[in-house]
Order: sequence, then structure tokens, then C-alpha cells
Amino acid sequence: MSRRNQITAVLMTGALLFTACGGHDMSDMSTGSTDTNVTDSERGFNDADIMFAQMMIPHHEQAIELADMALDPTLMASEQVKALASQIKNAQDPEIDLMAQWLDDWEQPLMDMSVDHSMTMEGMLSIDELGAIGQMNGEEFDQAWIGAMIAHHKGAIEMADTVKAEGESALVQELADAIIQAQKSEIDTLELLIK
Repeated sequence: MSRRNQITAVLMTGALLFTACGGHDMSDMSTGSTDTNVTDSERGFNDADIMFAQMMIPHHEQAIELADMALDPTLMASEQVKALASQIKNAQDPEIDLMAQWLDDWEQPLMDMSVDHSMTMEGMLSIDELGAIGQMNGEEFDQAWIGAMIAHHKGAIEMADTVKAEGESALVQELADAIIQAQKSEIDTLELLIK
């Protein structure tokens, strides 16, 4: 399946889920976002949901960047690390597309990706930290990558816990649950690889 077809499939699934969960249709959402008399519960999402999507997209994108590093044959990652990297990439790539579609539906902007978010988001690596890991290879790379990914996942879980407590959207709640479950499981696996 081509990348474009994959994105289309994910977006169609998201739209079906949105309808199935009793959300508003797109015309309701577009008017709800500009009508100050519409409550969060009436429009189906709130500021916490928006912030979650805006922040989780670059957070996921960095996880995919880390995964791509592990899959680079020149860095000589172990088979276990490469398998986890593929799993992380396959899970988070469609989630990015889904959250971007939500922001579009909600008429909200994406976060500026040119900004270094390592100081504002839990678990995010700085550009220098990413560069340092990219200079390693073999066992040294594996251990640095594992440590970085555990911290990264813990940050994502913290963000998901926050939106579960403060968010309004049933779709966001569902994704937050999926992120918590998947990333806790991956942390357990990663911790077994620490030497």
C-alpha cells in the first residue's frame, strides 16, 4: 500500500470512529470552534485536546526520528533494538496523521516544527543530544538509544495522562489510552535490554 493510500485509510478510519463515537459532523465542528457561545462539551473537544494533539505530533515525530536512527545500518543497532524501532515507527506514524487531521477538523494550527521543544516537553531530546546518539554505533548506540526512548515514552505517557484528566474528546481519550498501553509495554521491553 502506498504512503498516500495508508494516510487515506487512516483518515477514513478516524472519520468513521469520530462518527461512531457520537461526535459532531464537520459542519458542527467548524462552527463550534468560532462560536464563543458553544461549550466544550457541545463541540466535542476542548483546549486540553488541542494542546495534546499539537504537542504529541512533534513528540511522536522525534520518536520516529530515533527509530529511523536505529534502522540505519551504519549505526549497527542490535536486532532487538531494530525490531522495537520498527514497532514504534509503525504505531506512531499513523497516529501523527490522525492527530493532524483532528487539528485540521478543529481549525487549529500545527505546532512550529522548527522550534527545539526539548525544554517544554517531557522526554524530548535536544538537537545536540540527538546528534550525539547519531555518532555512536553498536552496543554504545543501543544503550544510549534505549535510555533516550524510555525517557521519551515516559514523557508521552505523562502527556496522555494529562489529557485523560483534562480533555473532552472521546477520540482523544481513546488514543491516549492506546498510547499509555503501548508505550508502557515497550518500556518494559526496553528495560530488559539495559546492560
